[in-house]
Amino acid sequence: MKKTIPEFEKMKQAGEKITMLTAYDYPSAQWVEAAGVDTILVGDSLGMVVLGYDSTVPVTMEEMLHHTKAVRRGAMQTFVIADMPFMSYATADLALMNAGRLIKEGGADAVKLEGGFNVIPIVQTLTNAGIPIVGHIGLTPQTANQLGGFKVQGRDLESAKRIVKDGLALEQAGAFLLVLEAIPKQVAGQISVNLKIPTIGIGAGLDCDGQVLVFHDILGLFERFRPKFVKQYAQLGDEAVQAIRSYHEEVKSSVFPADEHTFGLSDEVIEKLYGDK
Repeated sequence: MKKTIPEFEKMKQAGEKITMLTAYDYPSAQWVEAAGVDTILVGDSLGMVVLGYDSTVPVTMEEMLHHTKAVRRGAMQTFVIADMPFMSYATADLALMNAGRLIKEGGADAVKLEGGFNVIPIVQTLTNAGIPIVGHIGLTPQTANQLGGFKVQGRDLESAKRIVKDGLALEQAGAFLLVLEAIPKQVAGQISVNLKIPTIGIGAGLDCDGQVLVFHDILGLFERFRPKFVKQYAQLGDEAVQAIRSYHEEVKSSVFPADEHTFGLSDEVIEKLYGDK
């Protein structure tokens, strides 16, 4: 059965870890649900691992809606969170319209947006409208250029304190879940202890209340780069290339299609079709 927001809170209180994995289409959502993962994130990381962009910045609302709809159809019994893409929540009115579309049209159960104090008014507006919000602090890929690139955040005292304050502010603004990306485990642990809402780590250590990784990363389907915090559980990319190569070679050598892959006619029909005119 689909998890609910109160159930996530109870999991934190009970010390039960929350599992989250990204999915971007119908079959991947089916597999994640079949594996029993607690919640699916339709991340704007799809821009890189599915659409081939250099970052998450080019991802559009229409693309997020397209993929969220597919994931919803594939995982009807899993709590689905959809990322709000870059510039889709630049103002409260814009955020309300776009978040509403992800819920109403996309079928998402909640939306996620990046930022700390700078997005508090947005979080409050969406929460007041009844839209469940997931926060995201630490390394925020949409604004990675402002942070000096894709690198660990919160390593000095000032930035660590700021991240802790961001987490508290997001909780007070109404977020029910908080993603902590690429921050020292000690900082993540401090945030997780201080907050009532669950924290989900990605490169933030074991003391978070749960973990999230990218579907393509854990299965070895994306090799352009691999962050330090990724653990590969399979190498499906290599297997896929080998399978495709075998197909290519069998077609070239007339091995495929064999008789078992081919339809035929009865002798009677053949005689009538090609017999004497």
